[in-house]
Amino acid sequence: MILVRVAGVALDPAGQHVILLKPVGGSPGEGRLLPIWIGAQEATSILVAIEGADVPRPLAHDLMRSLLDSVGATVTAVAVTRIDEGTFYAEVTLATTFGERVVDARPSDAVALASRVDAPIWVSEEVMQDAGVLDTVTVGDDRDDEVDIVPDEVARERLDEFKRFLDDVDPDDFRG
Repeated sequence: MILVRVAGVALDPAGQHVILLKPVGGSPGEGRLLPIWIGAQEATSILVAIEGADVPRPLAHDLMRSLLDSVGATVTAVAVTRIDEGTFYAEVTLATTFGERVVDARPSDAVALASRVDAPIWVSEEVMQDAGVLDTVTVGDDRDDEVDIVPDEVARERLDEFKRFLDDVDPDDFRG
């Protein structure tokens, strides 16, 4: 297993959200990145966690964290374990009063939860080999060990729009 960090959340040329996972200690522009295509809501949730943004109501991954806290369970790790016909699979490892439990998850949900609870994120070596791409990202002339996570302007606008929606939503809007 390879310990990774979220190197960024971006949009591909088709406008699809992609999370980029980079091995810890890897320099920008060197090594490999693992791109995983995710939904817009998951991208927003990951960005909220990474940026430490306040939201007026809990998002699904905040709820997951609260549920785990309320039953005394902690996330000890998440792992992207395999890829099958283009679909990535992940697991969340929990420490519970009943012992360690491993729960199947989508990688986007696992990463969003890990980002909230500061749990390590792992990727199997086979997945990184099969689906990883060469990292060609550079940050100016600076080749630090860390990449600042700066969402592109479209992702930032969507995050701001989502925050405004949460501020203004009325439950009566959803009644049939």
